[in-house]
Formats: sequence, C-alpha cells, structure tokens
Amino acid sequence: MTDQRIPGLTRRHPVVTAACAAILLGLHTVAGFFVLNALLTESEGPWDRTVTDTVRLMAGLGLVVELLAVAVTAACVNTGRLGRWWYAPVTALVLTALIRMVFAPQP
Repeated sequence: MTDQRIPGLTRRHPVVTAACAAILLGLHTVAGFFVLNALLTESEGPWDRTVTDTVRLMAGLGLVVELLAVAVTAACVNTGRLGRWWYAPVTALVLTALIRMVFAPQP
C-alpha cells in the first residue's frame, strides 16, 4: 500500500483537541474531588470505625476515574492531539490516591 494522504484527515482539528482536553479536565475534576475527600477525612475518635472504609472508598473511586483518564490520555496523546505533559496530572492523582489508600487512618 502506498503512502497516500487524505486531505481532510491530515490536519488537526482544534475542536477535537479541545474536546479531548475538556473530557480530561472533567475526569481530573471528578477524581480530584474523590481524592480530596479521601485526604480531608479524619477520624473523630476511637469509636469511629468507618473512617478507614470511607477513606479507602473515596481513594478507590478517585483511582477508578483516573484509570479511565489514563485511557483517554493515552488515546489523545498517541493520536497527536495532546502533549505528553497531560500524563502529569494523571500520575499525581493516581499516586496520591494509592498513598492515601495505603496510609488510611486507623481508629
């Protein structure tokens, strides 16, 4: 097969690039909400046994949303729509969620 270029598909469409960025910003916002709640949840005392489950649930939900963001980021970066620096927020939020899950407060 020869290397032929189709004129309509060789250009970057700014609308598609903006849509990729908007989807990722939305996913990062939702994941950031969950991770922030996991970070701000504290034990109220020795009787509060649900705090560990709550922290791990919030961090886990943030992790699930960020894993979806990893897939969207990989698709957008591999097609050349976005730069590689879009992996930075994903990495930061995934590491924060994992660390908070591991170091959840014990009542």
